[in-house]
Amino acid sequence: MTQPLNNGRSTQASQIINGPREAVYGAFLEPNAVARWLPPDGMIGQIHAFNPREGGKFRMSLTYVDGQDRPPGKTSEDTDTFEGSFVEMRPYEKIVWAVDFESDQQDIAGRMTITWSFADSDGETEVTALCENIPPGISLEDNELGSRLSLRKLAAFIEQGITDGSLP
Repeated sequence: MTQPLNNGRSTQASQIINGPREAVYGAFLEPNAVARWLPPDGMIGQIHAFNPREGGKFRMSLTYVDGQDRPPGKTSEDTDTFEGSFVEMRPYEKIVWAVDFESDQQDIAGRMTITWSFADSDGETEVTALCENIPPGISLEDNELGSRLSLRKLAAFIEQGITDGSLP
């Protein structure tokens, strides 16, 4: 069993989203939604398993679309695959993931925790991603940038869904 790193390496990113907390929280519960908004720019997502409840597991791969000018994948040349669990779920307030990357690289091994927090902000929703115990083989700058890109995509996903009527 992989253990938490407790290495003190963390990043935090926030995004204001023009939508209610219920819609934003809901985007974390649907595997097709997560596969669309979680991959940073230049990557696509594939959900292999997804059980969104406390104690439920998930497995996902993020694959680079373009083979040029990108870092190598953690699992294979162009892919990051990870397994995780839903550690805590407080509807419309917080979701905590424990994530383990699949990699032969020792500096990528270990459990990272991602806490997604949702708060009201002048009629909109502020979403904060706090990543803790980031493995030493992942640069803090890359992790923070990836979080920011994912949050921007989440905002676009929610705002488009509200505009076209696909979200409540």
